[in-house]
Amino acid sequence: MDIGEIIGQEYVKRALEICAAGGHNLIMVGPPGSGKTMLAKALVSILPDLSEEESIEVTKIYSLVGKIPPNCGLLRKRPFRNPHHTISYAGMIGGGSNPLPGEITLAHRGVLFMDEFSEFTRPVLESLRQPLESGKITVSRSRCSVDFPSKFMLIASSNPCPCGHYGDPKKECTCSENKIRNYQAKLSGPILDRIDLHVNVLPVDKNRLFSSNRSVEINSKYILDRVLKAHEIQSKRFEGEGIFFNCDMSNSQIEKYCNLKSDSKKLLLQAVEKFSLSTRAYFKIMKVARTIADINGENDVEADHIAEAVQYRSKIFLQ
Repeated sequence: MDIGEIIGQEYVKRALEICAAGGHNLIMVGPPGSGKTMLAKALVSILPDLSEEESIEVTKIYSLVGKIPPNCGLLRKRPFRNPHHTISYAGMIGGGSNPLPGEITLAHRGVLFMDEFSEFTRPVLESLRQPLESGKITVSRSRCSVDFPSKFMLIASSNPCPCGHYGDPKKECTCSENKIRNYQAKLSGPILDRIDLHVNVLPVDKNRLFSSNRSVEINSKYILDRVLKAHEIQSKRFEGEGIFFNCDMSNSQIEKYCNLKSDSKKLLLQAVEKFSLSTRAYFKIMKVARTIADINGENDVEADHIAEAVQYRSKIFLQ
């Protein structure tokens, strides 16, 4: 699907562009029918093909589980895995007497889309902690312990409450306060803290759907060109560093490659204090701001890059 076919949601499209450019994770929260699933699937259209090194990594994984198509060489397209919310813990992380990769590893160097994020079981959700932090998952059995590569973009979508309409300006929520609190509590703080961008997705204005003079939406080719330029910048920056994208930066690399001017530092520190952000969130904002600067073709991380990155750490659950 071309991202230009989706009406409105420019704010979310911008977030998807940043994800594609820097390899960042994203969670979308909004009522049913607001376009969350469609937006996630449109992400594929703005993702560049795998590099040679990435292609070898992914092909090895799919060869191990026998998922290479007949007469196919190296896999070139980035994986897009979309497990159902009823998936088991073993299906997610991998398992068996001789451990084989699960969905987390099959999404390596691609996208792991988890629709109805709040409906996944707690063990499955908590299993994301290690790969989101280290880019690998450890599967331990009595005979052996295996580390599988699991460096993926997590794209998650969720309703804000059981009925889906909490915070919806058009429809009234029918859930009790207790139900809303319990539903939102399914997503733990540590999991949300590991997700770089948080966005609320609201329904598109109906007048825009039927407007005869609706302007042409920005298409996938335009965004993909910008993403490719950002990837090229990162490829040159991280040559010899052993990483591909801004999302992979260690704290020391963040200090090295994110040149903040005094006004940028002041704005970031104010945001950390005002929103009570964790140290992890602080460094994630730096990574996202670095990606925004790369998309704009700028060397330094300016205050406006920090300001935009901070917007994506706002509360997605309106309490």
